[in-house]
Amino acid sequence: MTTLIKKQVVLLLLLIVSASLFSQIHSGKVVYERKTNLYKKFKGDDVKEWLQEEDKNKVDVFELYFNDSMSLFQPQESDLKEKMSWATDKNTVYQNLLTGARLSVKDLWGEKFFVEDTLWKRQWKITESHRKIAGYNCRKAIWQANDSTRIYAWYADELMPSVGPESFSGLPGVILGLATEDGGVIYFAKTVEISAQPAEKLKPNKGKNKIYKTAEIKAKLEKDFGKNPWGKEMIKNMFGLW
Repeated sequence: MTTLIKKQVVLLLLLIVSASLFSQIHSGKVVYERKTNLYKKFKGDDVKEWLQEEDKNKVDVFELYFNDSMSLFQPQESDLKEKMSWATDKNTVYQNLLTGARLSVKDLWGEKFFVEDTLWKRQWKITESHRKIAGYNCRKAIWQANDSTRIYAWYADELMPSVGPESFSGLPGVILGLATEDGGVIYFAKTVEISAQPAEKLKPNKGKNKIYKTAEIKAKLEKDFGKNPWGKEMIKNMFGLW
């Protein structure tokens, strides 16, 4: 191969790599719709006595703002009166990929708890399965949360940061779909908007709120509510998979 041809091959490879990097998206906003099957959440023979069939699927809307190193996941604001607002949790989660820090704002009966921790380290199994979500080709990954629970995630590698709904991260792209194996909770992106997200917008606004560590707030709630079956279930939901 002549020197000229070698130079042309190298130039072509550089152009291909540059085009690939240019096409990858590092900043934007995702709007998710979360569907929770309340029959599966509130297990028991009596659930159908107070919850009608037509009301079993509760829908909540969330927004994820991200840049190449941080993300903010939060409930979408709405002036509409929400039916059964107590039935599902609406967390706000800040993630910092550079420092490995996570701040969750958990709402318990109108009181907000600020909980600081590190990013989750989940062991993902990436599969060859693909599907389209919000116009993006997404690849399926699986996390075996425990002996009885698996979580499915679909991520788009065109969207570069390793972030997603709630506290999820650790995949080579933004997670646009997330679901428990039994379909009890499902997140799917409805829209993806490519837009600049300045770091200041994504930094946690702690104000003068007390900041708890996860173990600290769990111990407090277990002391206050852990003796009751409903209290144990509430704590499990707050600090389980998300």
